Amino acid sequence: MERRLTAILAADVVGYSRLMGANETDTFNRLKEVREDLISNPIARHQGRVVKLTGDGMLLEFSRVVSAAPCAVED
Repeated sequence: MERRLTAILAADVVGYSRLMGANETDTFNRLKEVREDLISNPIARHQGRVVKLTGDGMLLEFSRVVSAAPCAVED
């Protein structure tokens, strides 16, 4: 079995259930836009990869903590 050290970043959208309750279609479409525009670029820029998407959440993997931390706080 191969062993390796990685940094795992877990994130989700605050208030997602409330937003879905108010307007499911708009919330889902906005989430797709945010993932494409604001999330995918920083992940790639910091050499990360998406391990799993779960509704409003995501699990990301980075080879180094010094890559994961800046990605987590990027605007």
